[in-house]
Amino acid sequence: MADRILKTLHSLNRGVAICVGIMLLVCAAAVLLDIGLRQLGASFGGTDEISGYAMAIATSWGMGYALLELGHVRIDLIRGRVGALGRSLFDLFAMLVLAATVSLIAVKCWPVLERSLSVGSRANTPLETPLWWVQLPWFAGWVWFALMAWLIFAAALVLVVQGRFDTADRAIGVTGEGETPQ
Repeated sequence: MADRILKTLHSLNRGVAICVGIMLLVCAAAVLLDIGLRQLGASFGGTDEISGYAMAIATSWGMGYALLELGHVRIDLIRGRVGALGRSLFDLFAMLVLAATVSLIAVKCWPVLERSLSVGSRANTPLETPLWWVQLPWFAGWVWFALMAWLIFAAALVLVVQGRFDTADRAIGVTGEGETPQ
């Protein structure tokens, strides 16, 4: 069951990564086109604002993908000096702390979105973008990251309880410099 959960999460996050990548490519193309237009004395205007929004959304959604690909930075001074069970326990603790922290961030993001929705907040820019347009996908990305962290933690916990330390390590361990996750 844990393997199936992890495989499904990898699949879903590949799709998320592709969508985020497409969004960033479209944003980059718009910025490049705007730069070209400026040389001709014209401009779309607002591409700097839109690219900032795209980066916020890409970051919140991309963190779940990075988590599954073991792309988050961890300092593991002690982890490498203990056996498989010890490493798994350190990894589970790290995942638990991460899941709790990300959940807290997601909870704290909701009032930001709620206030924008309730008062109809708009950006203080020439575009006057309704802020909820940006904050809704940003908030959803944080919720997705929190959900991912808890599901990965649960799957890894099952693997550790089953004594499948190598599989748990591939799911929530760390990769050294030059290594890639298996």
